[in-house]
Amino acid sequence: QVQLVESGGGLVQAGGSLRLSCAVSGRTFSVNAMGWFRQAPGKEREFVAAIISWSGGNTRYTDSVKGRFTISRDNAKNTVYLQMNSLKPEDTAVYYCAGTSSSSSYWRTSRVDEYDYWGQGTQVTVSS
Repeated sequence: QVQLVESGGGLVQAGGSLRLSCAVSGRTFSVNAMGWFRQAPGKEREFVAAIISWSGGNTRYTDSVKGRFTISRDNAKNTVYLQMNSLKPEDTAVYYCAGTSSSSSYWRTSRVDEYDYWGQGTQVTVSS
């Protein structure tokens, strides 16, 4: 099993920055890709970013965060980060870290159903 614990959420003004962390424990060697998703009230969970180990550490982002968010990992610390800059009120959501043991398709890494493991979520609120 793999356990994921997020931290780093909070309240920030528009234009500000936050860094989310996701600590990975357990069978970490089985995780082939890590993703960040978010869910706003009344909306479906949506893809934000992914970092794909089996693809040489390639990253991908949803269009609305490109140029503002950066996903990265520290293998020594078994931690994945999401650096969020130039935050907007529409970024307000609960952010979830997710991991998958699959290495089937680069394009599937944006799908909620691709991921086997999920954290509990951390709230990010951006005020205008």
